[in-house]
Amino acid sequence: MADFTPPDAHSGLSEGERLGNRIAELNAYLTVAQAHFLELLREFDEKRYWEDLGFKSCAEWLNFKCGLGLNAARERLRTAHALPGVPKIQTAFAEGRVSFSKVRAMTRISTPDNEDLLLSIAHHGTAYHVERFVSEYRRCERLNEPGVAEQLHARREFEYYRDEDGCLVIKARLPAEQGELVLRALEHAMDNAAEDVSEEVTAETSEAREPISARRADALCDIAESYLNHPENTGSTADRYQVVLHVQSQGKASSAHLESGPHVTAETSERIACDCCVTTIEENAQGEPLNIGRRSRTIPPPMRRALMARDGGCRFPGCTSKRYCDGHHIQHWQHGGETSLDNLVLLCRHHHRLVHEGGFDCKTSDTGEVYFVDRRHRRLAEYEPPTTRSITASLGWMTRRFERHRLDQESCAARWHAGEDMDWDHAMFVAFQGKREPPPLLP
Repeated sequence: MADFTPPDAHSGLSEGERLGNRIAELNAYLTVAQAHFLELLREFDEKRYWEDLGFKSCAEWLNFKCGLGLNAARERLRTAHALPGVPKIQTAFAEGRVSFSKVRAMTRISTPDNEDLLLSIAHHGTAYHVERFVSEYRRCERLNEPGVAEQLHARREFEYYRDEDGCLVIKARLPAEQGELVLRALEHAMDNAAEDVSEEVTAETSEAREPISARRADALCDIAESYLNHPENTGSTADRYQVVLHVQSQGKASSAHLESGPHVTAETSERIACDCCVTTIEENAQGEPLNIGRRSRTIPPPMRRALMARDGGCRFPGCTSKRYCDGHHIQHWQHGGETSLDNLVLLCRHHHRLVHEGGFDCKTSDTGEVYFVDRRHRRLAEYEPPTTRSITASLGWMTRRFERHRLDQESCAARWHAGEDMDWDHAMFVAFQGKREPPPLLP
C-alpha cells in the first residue's frame, strides 16, 4: 500500500523519477486530506465545540490537540472559513488540483469575481507565482484605497525577542511622524550623554571609541530609565514593572537569571544588587518556592513573585498565556483556604473566569498535584499521547477515502514552462479590470 502508482506507470523511468512520482502522488493525497481536514475544522469552529473543552479559541485547541503552532493554526482557520465563499477554489482544492500553499495565498484576496483568474494562475504557475501575484494585488489595492495614512497608523507595532545570549532584540514599525519623534528623542539623549563625557575626551575620540549603534542603545536605556523615574509614573503599580533578578547560590558558585528567563553574568547580578530591593525566595530540593509573606487574602508582592517563579504562567491545560495572570485560591478564602503557595495557582483572566463562573474547577489530589475538571466534572488531561498510525494503514485509508478523485503525480503540478517570466504589470491590469482607478505600475 505504500506505493500508489501502478507498476506499469513506472516503466522506462529512472529510480529518481519513480521516487519523485511517488512523492508527487502522495502529495496529491495529502492535499485532498488537508481539504477534508479544513472542512471538518470549519464545522468544529463554527459550532464552537472547543468552548466546552475550556479553550479560549479554536487555535488554542489546535495547538494543544493537533500540535500546530498558533500562527499555523490561525492561518488554517482563516483559510477554512474563507473557502465556502469561493466554491470553485474549494472544489479544486478538494479534488487535489491545487495545493494548500496556493489555496492559503488565494483566499487572502479571493472573491467570486476573481476566483477564475486566481485558479488560472494557480494551475499554470507555481506557488511562488501565486504568492507573488497576491502580494502585488494587495499592494496595488492598498495604494488605491482612501485613508492609507490611517491604515499605516493602525499597523504600527513593536516586537522584541531575546537571542541565545539573553540580549534583547527590538523590531518596530512606526508611522513616519512617530518614527521621527523617536529618532529626535534618541538624538537628544545621545547629545546629553555626550555632554557628560570628560573634557579631555573629545567628541571625535568618543565616537571612535563607541559605535553610533552602541550610543543609540545607551540612549534608549536612558530614555526608559528617565520615564520610569518620573514622579507621575511611580505608585502602587510599580511592582508590576520591576526588573526581577533571581540568584541561586550553591556554596561559592551562583547563577542568576531574569524573571523572563535569560541568564545574566555574575558581574551583572552584583551590579544590579547594589541599588535595588532584594527579596529572598527559599526553594526546596525540587526547585519549588516555599511559603513567604504573611497570611492574607490579598497576595502580597513577594508571594506573587514566588508564584510566578513556580508556575511561569497560566496552569490551565493547553494555555500558553504568561502575562496578565491572576493568583487563584484553589480552596477559596471564604471556605477556609489560606493564602499560601500550596493553595495558589496562576490562571489567565479567561481561565480564571471559567474556574469561578464557567463551570470548571481547580483541585488538588492527595499527593498535592494540581488538576482541573470540566463542566461534567471530568478531569482534563495535561497531555494526551497522539494516536499512532502505521504508514501502510495511513496510505491505505487515503487510497480508499479519496479513490474517486483519480489522483496521480500530475494532480498538483504547475503548467508553467521553466524559463518563462510572468508579466506582472499585465497581470495587475487584468486583475483590476472594471475598477474605477487603474493600479500603479510596478517598480
